[in-house]
Amino acid sequence: MSWRSPTDGFAPSRASQQVVQDNVRVMDKTWENIQKKSKLSGPQRRYRVKLLLDVLLMGFCCTLAAFTNWINNQLKQKDVAPLESLDTDLCTGEKLIQLLEIIGDESLGRYNKTPKLRIQKVENMNKALEFIRRRGVNLTNIGAEDIVDANVKLILGLIWTIILRFTISEISEEGLSAKEGVKDFHVFFYGVNEGPHPMHPTSISKISPSAGRTVLPCKLLMRFRENPASFTKHPVFRCALIHRHRPDLLDYWALDKRKRHENTQLAFDVAEQQLGIPKLFEVEDIVDVAKPDERSVMTYVAQYFHAFSAQDKMGVAGRRVGQMGVVMQQAWEMQNEYERRVRALMDAINGIQSIWGSSGFAGYSDARRQLHEFETYKSTTKRGWVAERRELDSLLGNIQTKLKTYNLRQYSPPQGHTLQDLATCWDSLVEVEAARKRAITVYIRDTKDALKKKFANAANQFQTNLNNISGSLTDLEGDLSNQLDTVQELILRLEPLKNDLQDLERLNAECMEAHIEDNEFTIYSVEDLSFDFGLLTQSVVKKSAFIENQMVARTKTNITPEQLEEFTETFRLCDVDNSNSLKREEFKSALQAEGTDFGDTTFENLFQSAVRGGEEVSFEQFIDFMKAQQEDRANPEQLKVSFQTLAGDKPYITEADLYRGGLAPALVEYLKQAMPTRGEGYDYAQFVDGVFV
Repeated sequence: MSWRSPTDGFAPSRASQQVVQDNVRVMDKTWENIQKKSKLSGPQRRYRVKLLLDVLLMGFCCTLAAFTNWINNQLKQKDVAPLESLDTDLCTGEKLIQLLEIIGDESLGRYNKTPKLRIQKVENMNKALEFIRRRGVNLTNIGAEDIVDANVKLILGLIWTIILRFTISEISEEGLSAKEGVKDFHVFFYGVNEGPHPMHPTSISKISPSAGRTVLPCKLLMRFRENPASFTKHPVFRCALIHRHRPDLLDYWALDKRKRHENTQLAFDVAEQQLGIPKLFEVEDIVDVAKPDERSVMTYVAQYFHAFSAQDKMGVAGRRVGQMGVVMQQAWEMQNEYERRVRALMDAINGIQSIWGSSGFAGYSDARRQLHEFETYKSTTKRGWVAERRELDSLLGNIQTKLKTYNLRQYSPPQGHTLQDLATCWDSLVEVEAARKRAITVYIRDTKDALKKKFANAANQFQTNLNNISGSLTDLEGDLSNQLDTVQELILRLEPLKNDLQDLERLNAECMEAHIEDNEFTIYSVEDLSFDFGLLTQSVVKKSAFIENQMVARTKTNITPEQLEEFTETFRLCDVDNSNSLKREEFKSALQAEGTDFGDTTFENLFQSAVRGGEEVSFEQFIDFMKAQQEDRANPEQLKVSFQTLAGDKPYITEADLYRGGLAPALVEYLKQAMPTRGEGYDYAQFVDGVFV
């Protein structure tokens, strides 16, 4: 037949006139090899040829079924009725246009729906073929009339071309073309041994870390490309690909490698039910065939690539959303932390101001305690707040920087949480701090001034009272009885001054606690006033005793004035505690001063006779006792003899001689002053002559 123009819608193409049997030979080169190399006899050769034709027929049927299932899976996306017969259902062009609109994601415009006439079918088919050509696919020897005439061979070629363009050509990774990648996967899918899992560490170590997940097996199986025939097929590895990407769907290590059909069926079922990869052929078409149809396998395998690619896209999208979510979450947490910390800092500042506003002072000690607390607050709490404020400034800056880095909307703190609000609160704190410090220091200063004035007034008044009593004591005159009454009155006036002195000591302790070292309102200290008070009290007591003694002496008419003066002076010198009475030891000293020698027993008898049942010897008792003793006293000559005895027959007596005689130290001092000096000692003879008449 002659070739007709493609414009002739009813003319069959040249390809439609080719003999199908010749094309079958070309599909598998082993046909020619068998014809050339076979040394079998005629019947044997015919038997082998029949087997080969059966195999080729099985592959043809597998391809037809696989392509039909593939088209139906695509049409299902738009709820289009499935094909029942690939050769007859596509001849109208309607299903083909619907298929191209789905996989091409583009409308082909108006076309003849439910065409009845051949020309309508050809128009539909030309529209479909023109769309394919616009997509860069060169259709050779395929015309619209061939498809309309249900040329199965060309229909399969057209469908395979569509699959290559719209499904397999999209698969490419790092220089591997789609066909090479799928071919490698084909080797892996059907030609691997029973070695380790493709993702076993021994295999993983040979894969670049940057290799994408969608190219498993492209990189992994490059080592299988050189000699795929060296590996025996094993269906268990049909599960390996699923396990590589979705280990949660099946357990590769639990598979029994001997169950070829079961493993293949498991892979098909998991792929269809869990991954949405429909089954294009039966298990027997793969497991029980020496070499399954390559185009069917590539079509099916391509669906894995697209499924895992979509999964990776979801993963990338998830990672992108997750990363942005992490950024947003971090920013949100930082914003919450900023607001929480600002609120906590401002609450703490307001709280301390409220405490200061309601606190008073319960005295100087309380004021000092509050001052110490204030200084501690400034060195601890306040510094922590200063650091927190700086950190909040930095935190807000970090938030804005983070948001700007990811082109996110800048953060505006809510009302009452801005840095300006914090600055206003801080300025208020500074003002309240100044007022607080000023209030404490003023109170302490005023308290110190009040303490100094209070002590000064009491001290000055105390000194005035002492001066008045001292003046009254100095101005004594008149009758002894009147003087004694006046002195007794002065003693009574001294009693309340003891309490005043205790008050002064308490005020002085308060001043010391307030660290008052100098008082400009008085010149008197509590020590000075206590000393003056003691001296005045002693003077008044002595004056009272002196007047009483004088009144007693005036009644002793049987004693000469000289004797009375001598006894009085001895009594005064030996009355160490100024009690106007002599205790046991004081009485012994007085007797020794008067030159009386005695032992312990003699002294005890003398003391008991003097006290007359009492415990101490009064002045009157001492005068009476001495008067009784003087009646037996030696004359001046005897006294000189006594001095001469003490002096060791020297015409003078030394201080050592007086102490050797057992005289009291006070009496020795008195005699040293009373006796005139002579040579290395004192002239006792002249002293005795001067004393006696």
